Amino acid sequence: MNIVFGVIIGFFILMALVVAHEFGHFIAARRNGVEVEEFGIGFPPRAISWVKNPEYIKWKEGKKAGKKLDKSKKPQKWLRLPKSEWQKPQKTLVFSINWLPIGGFCQMKGESDSDKRPHSFGNASLWQKTKILFAGVTMNWLVAFLILTILAWTGMPEFMDNQFHMPGDTYVNSSIVTIREIMEDSPAAHSNLKANDQIVKVGDTEVITSSDIFDYNHDHAGQTVTYEVISEGETEPHFVDITLNDSSSEYRLGVYLAQSNTPTYHSTWSAPIVGAVSTVQLTGETYRGLYEMLKSLFSGIIKQFNTDESIRSEGQSEIKFVGDSVSGPVGIIGILFPKSFESGPTTLAFLAALISISLACMNVLPIPALDGGRFIMIAFYRLRGKVLTKEKEERLVSRTFVFLLILIAIITVLDILRFF
Repeated sequence: MNIVFGVIIGFFILMALVVAHEFGHFIAARRNGVEVEEFGIGFPPRAISWVKNPEYIKWKEGKKAGKKLDKSKKPQKWLRLPKSEWQKPQKTLVFSINWLPIGGFCQMKGESDSDKRPHSFGNASLWQKTKILFAGVTMNWLVAFLILTILAWTGMPEFMDNQFHMPGDTYVNSSIVTIREIMEDSPAAHSNLKANDQIVKVGDTEVITSSDIFDYNHDHAGQTVTYEVISEGETEPHFVDITLNDSSSEYRLGVYLAQSNTPTYHSTWSAPIVGAVSTVQLTGETYRGLYEMLKSLFSGIIKQFNTDESIRSEGQSEIKFVGDSVSGPVGIIGILFPKSFESGPTTLAFLAALISISLACMNVLPIPALDGGRFIMIAFYRLRGKVLTKEKEERLVSRTFVFLLILIAIITVLDILRFF
C-alpha cells in the first residue's frame, strides 16, 4: 500500500515542481509585457478551463484610472469556457486543467524569436527574453530554498560531509545507535557489552551516527577506548573500557550496529541562511555528479575500443556506474518516492527539494530544447546580427527534443529492469 501512496504523492510533487517552473515563466512574461495565451496544469486533452472576463479587465482598468465604480457591479473575474469554445482563439488569458498529470505549460504569444507582433515573446528585448527564459529555473531554486529553509527549522537530514550549519544556532537530534550483534572471539565479546546496548559516546566523541563509532575505532586501533553505554531496560549510562584490535585485524571492536533513524540538524534564526547555502551546496553537488557521469560515460565508451581485456572490463564498469546513477520518471516515481514515503515526511520533502534543484540545473544546460539552450540560440543569432527564423528554431528544438525523448525512453527501460 505504501508503494501506491508513494507513487501518487510522487506524481503530485513532480507535477507541482513543473507547474512552479512554468509559473516562473508566467510571472516574468506578464511583468515584461509579453501576453500569455494559456496557462495549464497537466497536459491536454483538456478537462476544464476558464477564460479571464474581458469586462473584468475593463472594470479594473477603469478603477486604476481613478473612475468611481460601483463595487456591487464588479464583473466576475473568471468565466467558465464552454467545450464548444476550446478550439477557438481567445482574446484573454485561458487557465486550464488537463487530464495528463505530467507537468504544466505556459503558452506565450509568438514564442518564436522572429515573431515581431506587439506583446509577443519574439518582440521582447534580449534582456526581457533572458528574464523570461530563466524565470522557470529561478522558481525551482526558490522552491528548493523554501523547502530546505523549513527543513532547517524542523530537522535537516545529513546529506554531505561538509554540510553547512550556522555555529551557535544548530541543535543535533542524534540517531540511536545500538549493538545488533557481537562477533565471536572479538574485543567486544570479551567485554561487558551486550546485544541491544545503546552506545551514546565513544572516547570524547558523542555518537550521532554509527560511522562516528567506526571512524573513532579506526583512528584508535590497538588502544584502550572507553564507551558510554545504556543497556536495554536501563536509563542511566555506564562505562565500558575495551582494548581494540590493531590495524592489521579485519575489525577493531567486533560488533554489528543498528541505527534507528537519520540524525537531523535544527536551526532557529539561521534557518533561511542554512536553506540558501544548502541550495547552493546541492546545486554544486548536482553539477559535480553530472560531470562525473559524463566523464565516466565517455571514458567507458573509449575503453571499449582498447585491445586489453582488463581495460575494456574497467570501461564496462564505468558505463554501468552511469546507468545505475541515472533515474527517469519510472525510477523517480516508482522507486524513489515510495522509499522516501516509507522513510517519512522529512525524507520526502528533501527529495522534492533535490528534484527541484535538478530541474533547475538541467534546464540551464545549453541544450536547444531547454531554457538554457534557447537562450544560447537567441543570443548567438543576435550577436551575429542574423534572424533566427521560426523554421530554424523549430528544426533545432524538435531534433534535440526527439533526442531527449529517446534518452528518456532508454532510461525508462533501465528503470523498469531495475524495478523488477
